[in-house]
Amino acid sequence: MKVSDILRIKGDTVHTVLSWNTIAEAAARLAGPPAIGALVVSDDGFRERVAGIISERDIVRRFATDGAGLTRLTVADVMTRKVVTCTPDDSIAEVMASMNRWRHRHLPVVENGRLRGMISIGDVVKQRLAEMSTEAGVLRDIYIASH
Repeated sequence: MKVSDILRIKGDTVHTVLSWNTIAEAAARLAGPPAIGALVVSDDGFRERVAGIISERDIVRRFATDGAGLTRLTVADVMTRKVVTCTPDDSIAEVMASMNRWRHRHLPVVENGRLRGMISIGDVVKQRLAEMSTEAGVLRDIYIASH
């Protein structure tokens, strides 16, 4: 299975924020609806170029040092600038390894420099569980047929 299979099921909607938005605005977007865990930072107006990513985790960690003043900072002040991405052709195994290696829960999907979607660890786990269920069913059927 590939990332494109996940996007085919969940869709290619990506929630974005502008780098000059305040953290208060970003937090409101994250809270929803729909409640989401991360926003892609894209300033180009077409949601194509990924300038960064900001997650709930980024905001909480920054809150530990800036307290209530955090809400007045901009997304650019807090976002992760070196964004780990994946492509639609990446395998689920590759994406799981990348998420684990970098400790990221969300990966923007980029193809030819353009933002194509966003996947979360939840999406990956859901897909992997479906694969495992199918594999178990096939193995059960093979066992039953051979006995």
